[in-house]
Amino acid sequence: MKVIVAGFVKTGTKTMVVALSELGYNVYDFMDHFWYHGDKWAKILSSSGGSIEDFKEMYQSVDAVTDAPPNLFWEEILQAFPDAKVILTSRDEDSWYKSLCTQFQVLNSNILYQVMQVLSPTGWKYFKHFRLVIMALSGIRMRHPFDFSFSKNEMVWKKAYRQHTRYCKQNCPPDKLLVYDVRQGWAPLCEFLKEEIPDRPFPRENVAGSIVDKLMATHPSAFRVKQEMICTTILLSLLVLWILQIFFNT
Repeated sequence: MKVIVAGFVKTGTKTMVVALSELGYNVYDFMDHFWYHGDKWAKILSSSGGSIEDFKEMYQSVDAVTDAPPNLFWEEILQAFPDAKVILTSRDEDSWYKSLCTQFQVLNSNILYQVMQVLSPTGWKYFKHFRLVIMALSGIRMRHPFDFSFSKNEMVWKKAYRQHTRYCKQNCPPDKLLVYDVRQGWAPLCEFLKEEIPDRPFPRENVAGSIVDKLMATHPSAFRVKQEMICTTILLSLLVLWILQIFFNT
């Protein structure tokens, strides 16, 4: 573990995934935390709790982590990997909240994203993971997969964002911390990480929530979900045909 991106969600974390990957780091992002360590995070975010040893086990072969839920546990992950550096991505609070709402609107309007949580066992497991993450981020509980009302509480979300950002600034060792706006580009990032500046433009990822379609098309979890949805649809169709057959034969 070399880099802990501690920034709150929607502060350029997807851009950081691409930037760090281009610098040669093996990065775990939101869906990777679910796909590879979902059970561990379920334990950590529930009443069972976790330990520093859990983080050592989960991320010993990973160079960098971004997004939730590791951003909430940057301090514990730093204890597990004391040689790591912390990058706190940040942005203007009002534009951040607007971006957050856009992301949730994109998720709420994506039919495949919605249906997968009902027709796929993996999708249902993802919903439970997502619900735990939202609770950890904001303290608001999702009632069901189609419930996005949690995103409308502007006061609570902004308070959570301010508290997280302030705590990281106040408690992370100064020599370990870079407070960073992705609009600053390569220079401060590469200087902090002691990397050469790539001869290419700095990336810009997840504009207007576009990452959803990309993940649904490319992430390993999406392939599993689609397979399970096909199986579930076939089984439900056969069940309906069987019921209709009984009905018309009586």
